[in-house]
Amino acid sequence: MRMSLAEIAKITDGELFYSSSELIKNISLDSREIEAGTLFVAIKGERFDGHDFIGKAFEDGAAAIVCERIPYKVKGNVILVDDSLHAFGSLAKNHKRVIAPLTVGITGSVGKTTTKQFIYSVLKEKYTTHKTDGNFNNEIGMPITILRMPCDTEALVLEMGMSFKGEISRLTRIAEPDIAVITNVGSSHIENLGSREGIRDAKMEIAEGLREGGKLVLNGDEPLLAGVDGAIYVSMENEDSDYRAVNVKEMDGYYTFDIACAEGIVKDFRINVLGIHNVYNAVLSYAVGKIAGMEDEDIRRGLLNFENAAMRQNIYENDGYTVIEDCYNASPESMKASLKVLCSKAKENRKVAVLGDMLELGAYSETLHRAVGAAVVELGIDKLFTFGKLAEFIAKGAIEAGMKPCDIVSITDADCPEAMADAIKQEVRDNDTLLFKASRGIKLERITEILNNKE
Repeated sequence: MRMSLAEIAKITDGELFYSSSELIKNISLDSREIEAGTLFVAIKGERFDGHDFIGKAFEDGAAAIVCERIPYKVKGNVILVDDSLHAFGSLAKNHKRVIAPLTVGITGSVGKTTTKQFIYSVLKEKYTTHKTDGNFNNEIGMPITILRMPCDTEALVLEMGMSFKGEISRLTRIAEPDIAVITNVGSSHIENLGSREGIRDAKMEIAEGLREGGKLVLNGDEPLLAGVDGAIYVSMENEDSDYRAVNVKEMDGYYTFDIACAEGIVKDFRINVLGIHNVYNAVLSYAVGKIAGMEDEDIRRGLLNFENAAMRQNIYENDGYTVIEDCYNASPESMKASLKVLCSKAKENRKVAVLGDMLELGAYSETLHRAVGAAVVELGIDKLFTFGKLAEFIAKGAIEAGMKPCDIVSITDADCPEAMADAIKQEVRDNDTLLFKASRGIKLERITEILNNKE
């Protein structure tokens, strides 16, 4: 990246002060990462205000600053803007337009990170592909992902997260996707959006940024997404969908399936990951691959090469028992899907669920936690551990559904992972399979870290 300050001022709709002829080579939000040629963008966050570090940024060699106000006595190249966050997004949007990759935007209540990984695995079989890493899926993280994109990128896969109405709209207008994917409509963030219909409307904002001629890919099994003109539908069950999984077979640690589409039945697909929901994610990826002009054989190979994101269905052996570590996030829908994975993996062995709070469910929280407890019983889970105040309602729901209290351990203090680890150590047996699942804020991996320490 080499841009003049005048170019940056134009892109950000800012006013340039103390202009020099210096070229910008990179952009940073972190004053600790300043080097020669860096443009420092001062953004006010939840814990820090970048404007407080403008002086230090200049001292460390920043070439220029984008900011909303100029601190007293600070002199240097400054681009004054109304909104630094919006300016940062504009810089990312410009960078993407210059490189012009095929762009896929993904949102949804459940499965967007895993679907992102599947789509990335497929597209990179044909294209030089860049993707969102970690949780860089908000109004700061997504522009960072775009700005880190190498200049030879041919395809870009962007995950778009949200908690409130309007957030996806802002993200998609930066990303300008060629293909927009909504995995599903669940209950996540219902506290902020009021209803599943409100969640649907917020997710549908992704279509607002679609480039002319772009394609919208939707879940054909979700009634709330039905009937959208021009949409491409993917499903597990709906025969009217454009792409549908058929002949699905679960093997030892993997699935095989075929895909029904307008061309007929496309045979012999395989994914090396558990969970029937991952077959749906794979079919979504097939649809994206076909829109992107890929051959079936390349897509098959991409699905076989799928690698999940960190803390997503990480399965390993630990001192005689099996662990399914799925601590990245949780919603009622993903909890139930993970419980099914637990049952599939454990087979005839004892099934143990360690479940923590699901956050941002608002007034629906107690009801939805109790419903997960009922699912625990329905699926035949042998032992239940709950961690956190809200997760106690999972335990209560399980008891109401018929689980014996002696098969349940509840620890409400989420600041005591040691207590939960000790309780698990006392109960776990050889050949057990343990699932760990909770919302990201609970940091359930603290428990597995203690259990993995053999000392």
